Amino acid sequence: MTPLDHPSRLAAIRRDLQEAPFDRLLLTGRENIRWLTGFSGSNGWVVVTPDDLAVITDGRYGDQAAAQLAAAGLDGRIDVGSTRRAMTDHLANAAGSGRRPGSRLGFEGAHISYAEHASLTEAVDVEWIATSGVVEERRRTKDRGETERMERASDIADIALAVSLPFLDSEPTEAQFRDTLEAAMRQHGADGPSFDTIIAAGRNAALPHHHPDDTRIVEGMTVVIDFGALYDGYHSDMTRTFTIGDPSPLQAEVYAVVLEAQRAGVAGVRAGEGGRALDGVCRDSIAGAGWGEWFTHGTGHGVGLQIHESPWLTQSYDDTLRVADVVTVEPGVYREDFGGVRIEDMVVVTIDGCLPLTKTPKDSPCLQSPPTT
Repeated sequence: MTPLDHPSRLAAIRRDLQEAPFDRLLLTGRENIRWLTGFSGSNGWVVVTPDDLAVITDGRYGDQAAAQLAAAGLDGRIDVGSTRRAMTDHLANAAGSGRRPGSRLGFEGAHISYAEHASLTEAVDVEWIATSGVVEERRRTKDRGETERMERASDIADIALAVSLPFLDSEPTEAQFRDTLEAAMRQHGADGPSFDTIIAAGRNAALPHHHPDDTRIVEGMTVVIDFGALYDGYHSDMTRTFTIGDPSPLQAEVYAVVLEAQRAGVAGVRAGEGGRALDGVCRDSIAGAGWGEWFTHGTGHGVGLQIHESPWLTQSYDDTLRVADVVTVEPGVYREDFGGVRIEDMVVVTIDGCLPLTKTPKDSPCLQSPPTT
């Protein structure tokens, strides 16, 4: 698998510093830290300067941080503090506090709490400047190593669903089927699920983010299966809806409406297309079939080190897609007296279309055998 190019990422952030109103950047968002340095510990800060890189963490993660920084091919130092105060002292040193008059430290406003900001600004004597999306803007467009990992995560999910579907014949509960599916993902190479797996059967399928419970999945129900695999930090995301037994006329109708909208949305994905416009493609299709009132969420979202990240396919997102964005297309219809249907693929944006990462068939709501390779 193609190595992740951390040196190029660091170089890009340093170029951004040249145009920024600050000369140093503090990263506190865990995904941003991992994207830049490879460090995946649960506690740490990173300070980037034009000529230095400091990873600050506690004693649990010192060796891990050193190993991951080396594996990423980066030159930098690991500052380990055994206490919060010691970590803050390392941060003050990396930020130039007390020894670099006029030092300006950019910080991630979206990834620091009010209490932590108040504590750190009191202890670190520099000018603090709030930033927004410095690293996220770079993270958004995926490189080859990232798309390969996401493709692998998607393949694992496809295989796991294929080997788990026969279990539905035994009328499991939603929770039992979730456990079976998540175990299959791990058995086939996933580090774990991408998010809390959604298994929603019958009337529960009217809740887009239903938590699996002891409802038994029995003949006559639709079942919405929304899940993904996590592989080397990167997520996949897919949804399939099946009927248990032959679909009723209403189940078949709603499934056909959602499938037509979802296919139209995927067909519309390409670089330069707007997120709002793509949402409109799916929304207008469902509304035209008379079900628009029951499409209650956005059409899609970006995926990467986070399961939900920029860009967005929603009614309020004005930006356009770019080559190598990875997004979902997932319209749905939900009504309490019926249940729900959602169909979701994850795709890589190209100059004139997109490349699907999700391969499980979606032509019919009848149970079918997804690909096993």
